[in-house]
Amino acid sequence: MDHSRHIPLDRQELNEAILTDAPVYGADDRKIGTISHVHGVGAVTDVVIDVGGFLGIGSKPVLLSVDQLNLMRDEDGNVHGVTSWTKEQLKELPEHRH
Repeated sequence: MDHSRHIPLDRQELNEAILTDAPVYGADDRKIGTISHVHGVGAVTDVVIDVGGFLGIGSKPVLLSVDQLNLMRDEDGNVHGVTSWTKEQLKELPEHRH
Protein backbone atom coordinates (compact mmCIF):
# COMPACT_ATOMS: atom_id res chain seq x y z
CA MET A 1 0.00 0.00 0.00
CA ASP A 2 1.38 3.40 -0.96
CA HIS A 3 0.93 5.64 2.08
CA SER A 4 2.51 8.69 0.42
CA ARG A 5 -0.89 10.07 -0.63
CA HIS A 6 -2.58 9.39 2.70
CA ILE A 7 -3.44 12.32 4.94
CA PRO A 8 -1.99 12.32 8.49
CA LEU A 9 -4.54 12.72 11.27
CA ASP A 10 -4.57 15.96 13.26
CA ARG A 11 -4.02 15.80 17.04
CA GLN A 12 -7.73 16.52 17.67
CA GLU A 13 -8.61 13.41 15.61
CA LEU A 14 -6.68 11.15 17.97
CA ASN A 15 -9.70 9.94 19.91
CA GLU A 16 -11.72 6.80 20.60
CA ALA A 17 -14.42 7.50 18.00
CA ILE A 18 -11.97 7.83 15.12
CA LEU A 19 -9.25 5.32 16.07
CA THR A 20 -11.20 2.31 17.38
CA ASP A 21 -11.09 -0.66 14.99
CA ALA A 22 -8.44 0.97 12.78
CA PRO A 23 -6.01 -1.57 11.32
CA VAL A 24 -2.29 -1.19 12.04
CA TYR A 25 0.35 -2.18 9.49
CA GLY A 26 3.97 -3.07 10.23
CA ALA A 27 7.22 -2.23 8.51
CA ASP A 28 6.58 -4.86 5.82
CA ASP A 29 3.13 -3.33 5.15
CA ARG A 30 1.30 -6.37 6.51
CA LYS A 31 -1.53 -5.97 8.99
CA ILE A 32 -0.18 -6.63 12.48
CA GLY A 33 -3.17 -5.69 14.60
CA THR A 34 -6.20 -3.51 15.24
CA ILE A 35 -6.69 -0.59 17.62
CA SER A 36 -9.15 -1.82 20.23
CA HIS A 37 -9.35 1.27 22.42
CA VAL A 38 -7.75 4.59 23.24
CA HIS A 39 -6.44 6.17 26.45
CA GLY A 40 -6.36 9.99 26.46
CA VAL A 41 -6.92 12.45 23.63
CA GLY A 42 -4.78 14.71 21.48
CA ALA A 43 -1.09 15.06 22.34
CA VAL A 44 -1.25 12.62 25.26
CA THR A 45 -2.79 9.55 23.66
CA ASP A 46 -2.02 5.86 23.98
CA VAL A 47 -3.67 3.14 21.96
CA VAL A 48 -4.25 -0.51 22.75
CA ILE A 49 -3.55 -2.72 19.77
CA ASP A 50 -4.88 -6.26 19.62
CA VAL A 51 -2.10 -8.34 18.07
CA GLY A 52 -2.57 -11.83 16.65
CA GLY A 53 -5.64 -13.95 17.06
CA PHE A 54 -8.62 -14.06 14.75
CA LEU A 55 -11.57 -11.65 14.97
CA GLY A 56 -10.37 -10.55 18.40
CA ILE A 57 -10.23 -14.10 19.79
CA GLY A 58 -6.84 -15.14 21.09
CA SER A 59 -5.32 -11.72 20.50
CA LYS A 60 -2.93 -10.00 22.90
CA PRO A 61 -3.62 -6.35 23.80
CA VAL A 62 -0.47 -4.18 23.94
CA LEU A 63 -0.12 -0.48 24.70
CA LEU A 64 1.68 1.97 22.39
CA SER A 65 1.92 5.74 22.35
CA VAL A 66 0.45 7.37 19.25
CA ASP A 67 3.94 8.80 18.75
CA GLN A 68 4.99 5.26 17.76
CA LEU A 69 2.43 5.18 14.94
CA ASN A 70 1.77 7.16 11.79
CA LEU A 71 -2.02 7.51 11.84
CA MET A 72 -3.64 8.57 8.58
CA ARG A 73 -6.63 8.39 6.24
CA ASP A 74 -6.47 6.73 2.85
CA GLU A 75 -8.09 8.01 -0.35
CA ASP A 76 -11.45 6.55 0.76
CA GLY A 77 -11.30 8.21 4.20
CA ASN A 78 -10.47 5.00 6.06
CA VAL A 79 -8.23 5.47 9.11
CA HIS A 80 -5.23 3.20 9.63
CA GLY A 81 -1.86 3.22 11.33
CA VAL A 82 1.65 2.35 10.23
CA THR A 83 4.52 1.50 12.55
CA SER A 84 8.10 0.29 12.33
CA TRP A 85 7.26 -2.43 14.88
CA THR A 86 6.83 -5.99 13.65
CA LYS A 87 4.08 -8.33 14.78
CA GLU A 88 6.67 -10.41 16.62
CA GLN A 89 8.04 -7.37 18.48
CA LEU A 90 4.55 -6.34 19.57
CA LYS A 91 3.80 -9.85 20.80
CA GLU A 92 6.89 -9.61 23.04
CA LEU A 93 5.52 -6.51 24.82
CA PRO A 94 3.74 -6.95 28.14
CA GLU A 95 0.03 -7.64 27.89
CA HIS A 96 -2.01 -4.52 28.59
CA ARG A 97 -4.57 -4.98 31.34
CA HIS A 98 -7.09 -2.29 32.13
